[in-house]
Amino acid sequence: MKLTRILTKKLTSFWLMSLAGVAFICFLTAMVSFIQLTYAFQQHKVTELESLIEQQFSQGLSQQSRTEVELWLPPLLRAYQASDFSLSQNNQSILEYQSSMPNEHGVSYKSVLTDGKLLMTLIMPPPFNKDDVSWNEVLVIITGCFAVFLFVRWGFRWFAVHLSGIEDLALRSSLILSGEYDKALAEKGDGKPRLINRALTHLLLELDDAHKERARFDQFIRSNTFLDASTGIGNRLFLKNRLDALSNQSGMMTPGVLYLLEMEDLDSLSKELNEYEVDELLSQLIGTINQILADKANSIFSRRSTNQFAVVVPQISQLEADQLAAKLLRLSMNQLNTEVHLPDDFIHIGGAYFKVGDDKDALVEEAELALRSAQFQGSSSWFMYDKGAVDGDLSKGSVRWRSFLENVLVSKRIFLFSQPVVDSDSHAHHQEVTCRLRDTQGNLVRATLFLPMAIKCGLTPQIERQVIEMVMFDLLPKHKDNSLKFSINLSLDTLVSRAFVRWLKTTLLEYRHLVPRLIFEVNEDILVNHQAQLAEPLDMIQKMGAAICVDGVGQQVVSTEYIHHYPISLIKLHRSIVNHIHLRAENQLFVRSLMGGLYRTGVQVCAEGVEVFEEWQTLQILGVSAGQGSFFSEPIEEV
Repeated sequence: MKLTRILTKKLTSFWLMSLAGVAFICFLTAMVSFIQLTYAFQQHKVTELESLIEQQFSQGLSQQSRTEVELWLPPLLRAYQASDFSLSQNNQSILEYQSSMPNEHGVSYKSVLTDGKLLMTLIMPPPFNKDDVSWNEVLVIITGCFAVFLFVRWGFRWFAVHLSGIEDLALRSSLILSGEYDKALAEKGDGKPRLINRALTHLLLELDDAHKERARFDQFIRSNTFLDASTGIGNRLFLKNRLDALSNQSGMMTPGVLYLLEMEDLDSLSKELNEYEVDELLSQLIGTINQILADKANSIFSRRSTNQFAVVVPQISQLEADQLAAKLLRLSMNQLNTEVHLPDDFIHIGGAYFKVGDDKDALVEEAELALRSAQFQGSSSWFMYDKGAVDGDLSKGSVRWRSFLENVLVSKRIFLFSQPVVDSDSHAHHQEVTCRLRDTQGNLVRATLFLPMAIKCGLTPQIERQVIEMVMFDLLPKHKDNSLKFSINLSLDTLVSRAFVRWLKTTLLEYRHLVPRLIFEVNEDILVNHQAQLAEPLDMIQKMGAAICVDGVGQQVVSTEYIHHYPISLIKLHRSIVNHIHLRAENQLFVRSLMGGLYRTGVQVCAEGVEVFEEWQTLQILGVSAGQGSFFSEPIEEV
């Protein structure tokens, strides 16, 4: 209400000063007029007295005339409040009168009467005496001042009430101009004129519906492009994109396993059951598999054909892959047998374990060979294609991993790597910082290997805290260009850790001059599935002055409505969308839809995993602001 008070005081002051000026002019005019009127009235009295005396002595100065004058003149002079009167002829007094209350400050009149025969001298009181004010008059003045005060007070309140409505409109307008449409819609207030306030509310509601419709349309495009229409999970194209994202020109970038799950007798089962029962059966199966994969980070579940499904689980050891295959088969069979009686050979699973550098096309062929081997066994079973691809690091136990990670944290054997994000003018937009660990033999351990184990051991907040400290205290002072920003990835465990959030808030407050050069990246899947938990820490980061980036956009088929609810400055397209985008019209359609949803939001779009010029050229045409990948530069270790 500060603006209301300021405007009300200004308007009231102007109104009061104007009123005081008008009142002063009226008072001055009335006072001058009253003085002139009293002088004229007194002069009229003197003139009448002169006429009476001339008339009395017009026949001569006889004794009778004097006697008559002495009878009526004193009462008349007392009525006039005259203090002194004299009538003389040739300096000889004829008649004199003196009041019992002489007035030294009276007005003196001298007149020559009867053609110069008589000289009249008269002293009258001042026609306007300000000192003579009665209590009644004082009471009238006080009453008038009090009435003016009440009137001014009423006017002040009247102005305040009406201007408060204008302030509500001004507040909503400022929120709209700053892009905070949700807050502007919530601040309905009591804006006046009410018609304008209702119009703003109506337009904001229409805009909110348009944003939601845009997000729904965007999700519809992605769903029809990458999702299976009947089951709602990824389709064959989705699987191909995700496998491409897990690989580069050198092959697979992380170890893991690919399963192909096939139900041979699904067609014959469809003849026995109606369509609804078959859909319900598939829904139960998909729900069971999703529950199994819930704790597997970055896992992929898609439908390759009518009766075949694919599951990809990265960053897993071969021993865990064997256990997972057995669990998938056992729980799937148990779930389906509770719904309908199935033959013993209804489900077969073929798996192909891969390690870093393996060819992704050969991987699918190996999984198909494993599936055929499982089918040759007769009953429902699983088979793992074995080519001796055991990843020794992943086969370590959790206890050994915890010991290794704690030792790394204590000895500070975390090493930073930075990769530039380049804008359309070939300038560095910012540097993305990643980390690797060094073991006791001096070998670097990649993030794709140790981060899943750090999550299992609950050490992610400590690792990311140490990374932030290294960036703020070592990396930022090293780069003298104050315009260059650095982005740091934050995981879900880190953002929901109260101890970490308190530490981060204290650190950002203490080093406020460095905060504008920081960008914190959060995965899209985390934002969508944990909105309530992340709202407060992300809002704190934004208020401190750091930017927020969403990476992995397009990795999952989700609604992009979250962009309008978080203080996001930048989003990064997942490499599965960027890979061969110049050859994939469906990926281009997704990017166009995303860019349309970001219109006038101020959110910039970057692309991860740009490897060839054709990809970068297509992304620029689509409106992407910056790119990151091997086409520009490989990650460089920061010494």
